[in-house]
Amino acid sequence: MKYKDIIEKMTLEEKAALCVGDNYWSSKGYEKYGIPKITMSDGPHGLRVQKEKADNLGINKSEVSICFPSLSSVGNSWNRKIAYKLGMCLAQEAKSEDVNIILGPAINIKRTPLCGRNFEYISEDPYLTGILGSEYVKGMQAQGVGACVKHYAVNNQENRRRTIDVIIDERTLREIYLKAFELIINNAKPWSIMAAYNRVNGKYCTENKHLLDDILRKEWKYNGIVISDWGGENDRVSGIEVGQELEMPGGRGNGVQEIINAVKCGKIQEECLDEIVDRIIDVAKKTNKYIENNCDANNNHYTYDKQLHHNIAQEIAEDSIVLLKNENNILPIKNKKVAIIGDFAKNPRYQGAGSSTINPYKLENAYDYIKEICKTLNMNNDNERIKNKELINENNEQYNIQYAKGYERDVENDSKELLEESIKIAKESEVVLIFAGLTENYESEGIDRNTLELPANQNELINEICKVNKNVVIVLSHGSVITMPWKNKVKGIITGYLGGEAGAKAMANCLFGIVNPSGKLAESYPERLEDTPCYHYYPGTELTVEYKETIYVGYRYYDKVKTNIAFPFGFGLSYTKFEYSKLDITKNDSLVHLCFSIKNVGNTKGKEIAQIYVKQDNSIIYKPEKELKAFEKIELEPNEEKKVEITLDKSAFEYYNVETNKWSVEGGIYKILVGKSCEEIELEQEIKIDSNDSKITKTVSPKYYKGDIKNISDEEYEAILGKKVPNRHLKLKDITDENTIEQIKDTKVGNFLYENQMEKMNKLFKEQNVNKATKVMMDLQKPLKKFYEKKSSNYTKEMVDELLRIAKENDDNFENIEFVKEYISK
Repeated sequence: MKYKDIIEKMTLEEKAALCVGDNYWSSKGYEKYGIPKITMSDGPHGLRVQKEKADNLGINKSEVSICFPSLSSVGNSWNRKIAYKLGMCLAQEAKSEDVNIILGPAINIKRTPLCGRNFEYISEDPYLTGILGSEYVKGMQAQGVGACVKHYAVNNQENRRRTIDVIIDERTLREIYLKAFELIINNAKPWSIMAAYNRVNGKYCTENKHLLDDILRKEWKYNGIVISDWGGENDRVSGIEVGQELEMPGGRGNGVQEIINAVKCGKIQEECLDEIVDRIIDVAKKTNKYIENNCDANNNHYTYDKQLHHNIAQEIAEDSIVLLKNENNILPIKNKKVAIIGDFAKNPRYQGAGSSTINPYKLENAYDYIKEICKTLNMNNDNERIKNKELINENNEQYNIQYAKGYERDVENDSKELLEESIKIAKESEVVLIFAGLTENYESEGIDRNTLELPANQNELINEICKVNKNVVIVLSHGSVITMPWKNKVKGIITGYLGGEAGAKAMANCLFGIVNPSGKLAESYPERLEDTPCYHYYPGTELTVEYKETIYVGYRYYDKVKTNIAFPFGFGLSYTKFEYSKLDITKNDSLVHLCFSIKNVGNTKGKEIAQIYVKQDNSIIYKPEKELKAFEKIELEPNEEKKVEITLDKSAFEYYNVETNKWSVEGGIYKILVGKSCEEIELEQEIKIDSNDSKITKTVSPKYYKGDIKNISDEEYEAILGKKVPNRHLKLKDITDENTIEQIKDTKVGNFLYENQMEKMNKLFKEQNVNKATKVMMDLQKPLKKFYEKKSSNYTKEMVDELLRIAKENDDNFENIEFVKEYISK
């Protein structure tokens, strides 16, 4: 232990208190021992510091900070430097607020595009997620502020996230859902990790020995601290036993006394508690080092340049924009009569909802900035800012901009007047920019989506405009995958995802060619929801969700079964063209060295993202068609050619061997594929890989070799899982305070409470009060014991017990139950 001398002086009570939050955002500190408190703040794409009333859903006011692009946008950048810069900026802002740890990055894999929190997650691919996540953490911790990598682990849906039990086989767990965590721990050594709410194979993540002790501590040698998600603690003693250091926030109940009692009765060895305390002290001291030097020569507190950070937010957004369609080179805009249609053009959708809700420093909109660009062009067609010479107007014709709102955000069906106004200006214009996307109600922490479609009124608007103007460009704002039934009718599609406070300006720069878009999709876009690999298994039942699709997530599935998709993983266009050539591969022991060239054969400076995939045909074990193992983003001037060199190590050829519980390499012939996306392979070469590793001998269903995972039986899945599929449904007699209001909604009292709250939630959504609406759903899905555990709660255990008694009796005489009256009154 590093701090044995301090720990020996501490009482048992003091050590126990160090393992439970002191208040909503801080751990406890002991000045007499030189142990500072650890102050935390939400991220992951902006600082959400609350100095007044605190919450974990973005309901109450937070301090002004820079709203950077969401991590789903950053994922599309495929840019290590951008991810590092984001972490660095967030840390600088944290220092100005005396924050020690930022709760980010969020790195859960996008198993389903319906997950309401996908806007916070980087990718469907663990390698891309792990590499960008590593740079984010490095950038942050280089500034002396700790990262908290979340949510560990397998937190891939918001629906029932507080109680759902994820049933997953070990190989899938390791290769898909833990790989990004492993990469970040090895590459960046984060100072903290957040344990997720959900269960994994029967155990809550906060008390899951396999995740926290076997893998995180013993195998990965992790020496930082594990923090519970806010309110995610279920059994403090069980958490301590498996090495979960800190319960957050403070005020759950008797966590401190539970630890004390467990030590006194011998359930927890005090030596085990000492090791946990040692790690907490280490992180507390590490994250407070900068405080001592947090003032300048004049004793002024640390500050940062808000305008500079705003500009960096714009730079990140510009690097993350993806051009999906550009028929007849309709972009960048060259026409002079431009119609701008859509409420998002004036009132941008720039971030998601929930705990990452940021109070932005300076929110820009596309309409105002497009007018500014056009004004500049009208004044001087040779303006130095315009790099694309095609924009120069030789006839000195003036740009003319018209605007129509197009749709209402809070309704599915608009008035005829809005549509008629849009059609009128579309008829009068040479090109139409329709700003569309998912509204605030569609994407939020706590609630999953139920469709991949845009709001019906937006789809109708696009279809009607296409009837009167053939030059239509769709400008999208959304945090996750959407379907595009109109994609063959429009000439251009460009997306910035959720681009943060400067995202609208970044998008305008791309539309007019001031910036050449260079992002590529970090997730696949299916044509239909039914085509997604987990369609038949998500969201599971009231108790469990089974990952029967195993390793076939995203492009790993679409590639294998040759499904037609709208846009593949890694896809993105540019205003220039790139050519690949001269692939040369050499081997040196366990390392494989690649060298190839990329040339910009267009007339515009641009960036290209080269993607390296590894493929093995006729493998003994079931594998995806190919997997991403490396990438490089490079910038090239017109006619410039650069050599790209990449080294693949042994891990690029490994799979997780469940018979030996080790990473293994299957020997044989592999193909190294170099491409512009997972479907656009430009260069390839075979290479022989030798291996003495043991091979898997267990027989599994032939369906898994074909990727035919739509209708996997329990017996077929159990052969991979290694055990029986657990009970999926809850019996009324077995309900306890570990269950939720949603889980008793088939009883009379449960139905009354559920319907009452659903009505309240829908009313809040209609008012665009998304964060409060989300809280309503989360209360319906949190364990009943959470209502009385909080020290400041008006609920009691007796009230919950009485609710459960009358629910089990299915009695409709519940008007006077105290829990019901208290719940409905809030």
